[in-house]
Amino acid sequence: MPGQDTFAIKVENLVKRYGVITALKGISFTIKSGELFALLGPNGAGKTTTIRILCGLTRPTGGQAFFYEVDVFKEPIQAKKMVGLVPQAINLDLELTLKENLLIHGLLFGLSREQIRKRSYELLRFAELWDRANEKVKTLSGGMRRRLLIIRALLHQPRILFLDEPTVGLDPHIRRKLWGLIKSIQQKGTTILLTTHYIEEAEFLADRVAFINAGRLVAIDTPQALMKQLGEYAVDIVRGTELETKFFPDRKAAEEFSLKLSNEVESVILRRINLEDAFVYFTGRKV
Repeated sequence: MPGQDTFAIKVENLVKRYGVITALKGISFTIKSGELFALLGPNGAGKTTTIRILCGLTRPTGGQAFFYEVDVFKEPIQAKKMVGLVPQAINLDLELTLKENLLIHGLLFGLSREQIRKRSYELLRFAELWDRANEKVKTLSGGMRRRLLIIRALLHQPRILFLDEPTVGLDPHIRRKLWGLIKSIQQKGTTILLTTHYIEEAEFLADRVAFINAGRLVAIDTPQALMKQLGEYAVDIVRGTELETKFFPDRKAAEEFSLKLSNEVESVILRRINLEDAFVYFTGRKV
């Protein structure tokens, strides 16, 4: 769990250009060992580019990155041994069984067949997939395939796990089931970097959140601290097709404001401030 002084990931002034387009504009951050750190931003903000660079799938234009004391760009083989990656796309072999998919992954990472057998058993039980172990992946539901992607990334016991929008496209109840699996992985000591555009996912899972927008990090802190900067309560004011939100330090102030407007506008909604409010405040954009 977070709280240790050791950093697992350190990124310094990371830049990535694609021709005239600058996808990352000098971002820097540090993730503690055992921390679950979320990159939150709209599509195209630079989340996946960051993960691809750190996993060695894309070369940066500039900057440095370290996993513990290993230089990611100067010692790429050592760095890659430390990480597991769960991509957005489901890149499992649908015609192979769950066990066969894990076997191929384990062999690619140099594990013995006995190590793979033992780890596969542990992880399939952990993800509640053991009863489907000998079935082809194409028979699994979307949520089950996502679970298999996650445990495949854990097979070689990485110290760092990258989750690139791991619950995209899933129903809310399936997403929440995966949240439990992700938190269980963190509790076993794995450092996790999560990218997501589901605001509630970051609010629920992350120890700290970084808001990224147009290739820049605009805020980093705990979800609670980011929300606290706005206050405690929000009032949504609907005028025709326009929505305006005001923030207040306490419920009393929000209620007094709401009462004054109740006869003047179409709708007034009083609620607690959430992480999406903080994101819009810091970036000026919806997720």
